[in-house]
Amino acid sequence: MEKLTNYFKLLSDETRLRMMALLYHNEFCVCQITGITGLAQPNVSKHLARLRDMGLVKDQRKEQYIFYSLNLEDELFENILSAIVNNVESFPVLKLDLEKSKAAAIYIELKEANK
Repeated sequence: MEKLTNYFKLLSDETRLRMMALLYHNEFCVCQITGITGLAQPNVSKHLARLRDMGLVKDQRKEQYIFYSLNLEDELFENILSAIVNNVESFPVLKLDLEKSKAAAIYIELKEANK
């Protein structure tokens, strides 16, 4: 029961919910999450550290950046987050974040192609 209440405590924070919805679709570094959400970098880093400490987010260094992705090994966590993300039309802030993340992904692909 404690595990379930911890999930909902984490999801009850709008910042963490927005970041988890983004990470459900793709991996991002702190600077990308900051750019997409408009949240302050220290705030994003603090929440990502908490999610990582809870085992819900993984990090991986790529060159000078650390990229974060969801750890979806727990089926319950994946089902809860999937239900939220699959109903993104009901959540305008999440929908806007996801639209911005798609634009950011296209920009990154174009930048990499022009190297």
